[in-house]
Amino acid sequence: MRAGTANSAALELTGVTKRFGGLVAVDDVSLTVRPGERHILIGPNGAGKTTLFNCITGTFWPSSGQIRFFDVDVSRLAERDRARLGIGRTFQISNVLVELTVSENLILAVLGRDRRKWMMHKPFADLGAVADSVGTALATVRLDHRLNDPVASLSYGERKQLDLALALAMEPRALFLDEPCAGLAPSERQRVSQIIGELPDDITVVMIEHDMDIALRLAERVTVLHQGQVIFEGSPDEVETDTQVREVYFGSG
Repeated sequence: MRAGTANSAALELTGVTKRFGGLVAVDDVSLTVRPGERHILIGPNGAGKTTLFNCITGTFWPSSGQIRFFDVDVSRLAERDRARLGIGRTFQISNVLVELTVSENLILAVLGRDRRKWMMHKPFADLGAVADSVGTALATVRLDHRLNDPVASLSYGERKQLDLALALAMEPRALFLDEPCAGLAPSERQRVSQIIGELPDDITVVMIEHDMDIALRLAERVTVLHQGQVIFEGSPDEVETDTQVREVYFGSG
């Protein structure tokens, strides 16, 4: 069952704080993301970006504050329950099963969302809608030509594309992409950023990205974090010209 209504905010954070003992990693963050928006989080290393993602997607629960996803309070939901509501996630480090083929990775992801996950004895051709979902996800990330190839044979950039396909196979309403272009060669960064830019408009995208050219090109809205706090939010043009952001993030006044 889908969460919320068509007029709901896709994501609404109110006073979200995450403490680890005496360390405050995320400090009173409030944030709203509209359905279909491309929203980018930037900030220096240690700003709390990934910790905030972990709170949103369910890896951690916030120490205080509220997280709403299409009007549903998910603050204390398990990761699997948030995934069922339509929260998809990729990680900084590629999270694929290298001993399997590309299609086998996707089949596991698709079957994992319904009761057919225990029917692994069936041939791929007999899986019907599952095969369709796999094909659609791979075509979206431009990996359909690698369907039957072992993941071990993929380049690092192609593994990042497969990570994105795995998230798309779960039919998310919102994708949370944690540095999808990190560690890629320039041509690979260009390819992955183009794929993200071409994702369907009905999927909300929230992304952490350190490559400012990519971040500002993809963003409709940018939030800047520093020491766990939101210090600025605005359009890409506003972020580039804000004095505080330049001092904290770009290192110049």
